[in-house]
Amino acid sequence: MDKKIINIGIIGFGVVGAGTVHALQKNSDLIMRRLGAIIKVKKVADLDIETERSISLDAGVLTSNVDDILNDPEISIVVELIGGIEPAKSFILRAMKNGKHVVTANKALLAVHGTELFDAAKRFGQDIMFEASVGGAIPIIRSIKEGLAANRITELVGILNGTANFIMTSMTNDRRSFNKVLKEAQGLGIAETDPTLDIEGWDAAHKIAILASLAFGTPVPFENVYVEGIKNISPEDIEYASNFGYCIKLLAMAGCDGKNVEVRVHPAMIPYDSMLANVNGSFNALSIHNNAADEIFLYGRGAGALPTGSAVAGDIIELARQIMLNIENRVPSLGFQHDSVISLSVKPMEQVYSKYYFRINADDKPGVLSSISGLLSMAGISIESVLQKGRNNKGGVPIVLFTHEAMEKDVRSAILEIEKLKVVNGHVRLIRIMED
Repeated sequence: MDKKIINIGIIGFGVVGAGTVHALQKNSDLIMRRLGAIIKVKKVADLDIETERSISLDAGVLTSNVDDILNDPEISIVVELIGGIEPAKSFILRAMKNGKHVVTANKALLAVHGTELFDAAKRFGQDIMFEASVGGAIPIIRSIKEGLAANRITELVGILNGTANFIMTSMTNDRRSFNKVLKEAQGLGIAETDPTLDIEGWDAAHKIAILASLAFGTPVPFENVYVEGIKNISPEDIEYASNFGYCIKLLAMAGCDGKNVEVRVHPAMIPYDSMLANVNGSFNALSIHNNAADEIFLYGRGAGALPTGSAVAGDIIELARQIMLNIENRVPSLGFQHDSVISLSVKPMEQVYSKYYFRINADDKPGVLSSISGLLSMAGISIESVLQKGRNNKGGVPIVLFTHEAMEKDVRSAILEIEKLKVVNGHVRLIRIMED
């Protein structure tokens, strides 16, 4: 008996595009056994059709004209892998309008324009799947939308950028400077030539915005996500953190109290004995806290051609199953019924509570610590511990303070006053502490 053929078109034949085709080709027999049909890559569109790839395609498959995919009635699934906002957004909307399901790995597009795309999917009666947009091969999105569908998720805490995690791991292990480790990461191909999205936290912010929307059933305006990168972390900060039993990671966090959501990305000190502290190198992980299964911890490769291609292929297979059964929108785009999606406000960073680490470079004079602690006390911030070492090579004395829990707004106000002291040199270094 002949197997049904489901045609797909891929827009973008870069690293992820090639990885997707490789995953479909390498495991084609296994996929056919699981699906009961053949997935055929009918067209691959890319602006560059001359450069040799490691993946071979049949004659006539590669094209430079995206209309060969979008206007082909035999293609049921369009896979968008070019990234960025435009023309990716227009291609996806055209594909759905033309009656095609969509798979994308485009985290930036989903974080900024996800609501528009999900509304379009509902309007056109198509599905849009995006497992590969967060966490590479780790099935994070499917876990939230389906595996934990009976759970009220209260908090997400994760390491969602492999480049930043590689840098922090190397700085921690070798006590080398940020710039030296970044250069090494670029040489290894782990960091981009322009690493801004990774080291400034924007990549992780795109991902946690998507996950927060899925977990809490509310759109998260990307402009309301607090973002802070890792480029100001120094070996001194890592050393002081270690003295108190912490390591420093770039964390992506989201929480919901039923009325407000909290979504942020920034470096944080976490205890060495926590699971996230032991996620090293370019690996990703996510801790999902919920009211039925307690804590779920997902870990794996968060990027790369084959891991990400594997996630894309998984979405293609899922859509192919729906096509074979003649069903659509089996699981809503956000995991919540379209008319049950609610709008919750995003809590401003100034209202967030945390413990804090301060590193202050001050003159070696009597009364300096007393002046600093007095300003903190006036702001309602209590000190948990103090570490003061000898004079550094600039003539100042590094004073390290760990505080009890305080509101971000009060902490920022106190720092402004501390930096006005004549005995304080430069800016106060602040890192938040996440103990639980």
